[in-house]
Amino acid sequence: MEERRTDSDIPLRSLYAPDALPDFDETAELGIPGEFPFTRGVYAGMYTKRPWTMRQYAGYATATESNARYRYLLEHGQTGLSVAFDLPTQMGYDSDDPIARGEVGKVGVAIDSLADMRALFDQIPLDKVSTSMTINAPASLLLLLYELVGEEQGVAPEKLTGTIQNDILKEYIARGTYIYPPEGSMRLITDTFTYCAQRLPSFNTISISGYHMAEKGATAVQEVAFTLANAIAYIEAGLSAGLAIDQFAPRLSFFFVARETLFEEVAKFRAARRLYAEIMRDRFGSKDAKSMMLRFHTQTAGVQLTAQQPENNVIRVAIQALAAVLGGTQSLHCNAFDEALALPTEKAAKIALRTQQILAHEAGIDWTADPLGGSWFVESLTREVVERSRAYMRVIEDRGGAVKCIEYMQAEIEQAAFLEAQQVENGERIVVGVNRYVEEEVDQTELMRMDPSVIEEQIRRLNDVRSSRDQVAVKEALEDVRDAARGTDNLLEPMRDALSRMATIGEVCNVLRDVFGTYRPAS
Repeated sequence: MEERRTDSDIPLRSLYAPDALPDFDETAELGIPGEFPFTRGVYAGMYTKRPWTMRQYAGYATATESNARYRYLLEHGQTGLSVAFDLPTQMGYDSDDPIARGEVGKVGVAIDSLADMRALFDQIPLDKVSTSMTINAPASLLLLLYELVGEEQGVAPEKLTGTIQNDILKEYIARGTYIYPPEGSMRLITDTFTYCAQRLPSFNTISISGYHMAEKGATAVQEVAFTLANAIAYIEAGLSAGLAIDQFAPRLSFFFVARETLFEEVAKFRAARRLYAEIMRDRFGSKDAKSMMLRFHTQTAGVQLTAQQPENNVIRVAIQALAAVLGGTQSLHCNAFDEALALPTEKAAKIALRTQQILAHEAGIDWTADPLGGSWFVESLTREVVERSRAYMRVIEDRGGAVKCIEYMQAEIEQAAFLEAQQVENGERIVVGVNRYVEEEVDQTELMRMDPSVIEEQIRRLNDVRSSRDQVAVKEALEDVRDAARGTDNLLEPMRDALSRMATIGEVCNVLRDVFGTYRPAS
């Protein structure tokens, strides 16, 4: 019989018994929830005390339309917001920039200025809700806009909670929404660490993301190894900027995918926690347990959704979500079943939210912390993921670290994606409705359609902002940003001033493009 292997090429047994774990050190490898090495979870009791945050990712068209969707989700039991931005916003372009044509409001909400941010969070009290923002190259700008809206609502900065993704290395490796070369990007990230340590102590300053690398094709082992290698690069940058490890590390967070391979995914999350705890204690000398806790958000695997027989995606998402919560996630987004075809309809978004609520309230997952802990199979897989991730991380270390290994990680991910595509094509990997149990039918799924007038409305709002502001004050503020970029002062202070005077995201990013340049990949 041919040996079966996981997606990370870990050999599998037909039956697991104690001999699968020779020399198992229960204290060093397992421990208890809430204590080093946090394999079993970062908090004592885990979901027995409170469920994970249900943070559905949403955003489309203009801020007004997205605000309506957020309020709809909150009314139906969502417990945290997660903002999707359109591509122009992610790339630091205003909606009327010629390069933005055809992309405004398409894959997320268009945000050009403080006026849009006000509309996005209209009637949403920022002292009562935690907000995650999936934004990277211009992450500091969106955070500053969020802070300014909070102040307008009367919410003190220290009361704001949430996360900005702010992970530029994975953009170079896997996703592509970068703006500046690594040096300028890393400066913005460390300036954000410093700014938030002083002004927004409860906000997570980065969400170091394996998700996008996994969506591009990384295996579970690669996702862990490459994410932690990037984390080391960010931590070293923070230390080089003069911050103490326990000054900023407690606000670092992570973002992983949850795939259908249930047990390998559970092992992945457990392995990542153990490795991170060891890195923080042994490599960086952290003394604060909060610095050693790998807290993470999870999103179900969009790349595994199929356009064929899309209703099957409801089952796929439920399995993926189960992997996330059995693995001990702190917050979760479930993809909608129709996302392989279009932006989610309200009905599909509600089913995705209800998936989380059924898991939280009907499945008994909250009966005990880490219900799979001690399983010979799960612990064996966890050990394998730890050791194989360490091997990848040693290679990256030997080659000079994550910043110098962007092309190496790209190549490893592309090879893994190629092998998976081959397996689907030759039928070795079964995808129901795609290469097995195929049906010839016309899909009747009702899709989300965006009104093309949305673009005109967004540009009209942008023009209104530009015509009604103090142009001299904006010009002076942008020059202050330029001076700071050329020097060594923290960039967030002058950027905040420029945004408060109604400078646009595109205008601030263009100043930084002038100083830092733009990134051009080698291939």
